[in-house]
Amino acid sequence: MFVSAVTALLGKEKLSGFLRFIVLSFSFICIIIAGLIVLVVVVPGSRADL
Repeated sequence: MFVSAVTALLGKEKLSGFLRFIVLSFSFICIIIAGLIVLVVVVPGSRADL
């Protein structure tokens, strides 16, 4: 999530044109991956019965 936030800020503030699109797309992919990781960790919950 940190990588996504940093690249989004960089893309919005410092870049323009096609490079901005690439950086913001990378940021979006990073936030999707982070969300999936959180989903995998949170949804199963604690497994005290193991």
